[in-house]
Amino acid sequence: MKMGGTTKRAPIVLALLLATGLAAPARAQFFGGGDEQDAARRAMLDGQVMPFSVLKRKVDREVGEATYLGSEFDARRKSYRLKYVREGKVVWVDVDGRTGDIIGWAR
Repeated sequence: MKMGGTTKRAPIVLALLLATGLAAPARAQFFGGGDEQDAARRAMLDGQVMPFSVLKRKVDREVGEATYLGSEFDARRKSYRLKYVREGKVVWVDVDGRTGDIIGWAR
């Protein structure tokens, strides 16, 4: 009988974990990107890289009418790779996170 009560409480316990955010590390691991985003945020808060919004605005001006699709952060190099699409072609822009300088283009 005790086992049945434990089974009935499992959904409640899970709901409480989700509501309190204790399941967030599992969610980040499942969906991916959590570690990369955390590393970028830590680097910015530690003054190792410029805020992403500043870097993105700078690159947006350079790529013109392209549509922004996403980014990746390389914690070792302290650089970002921004992905755009322009005239039906994907364009990757590598940016030094410390200076905001564009260090590479790939199409």
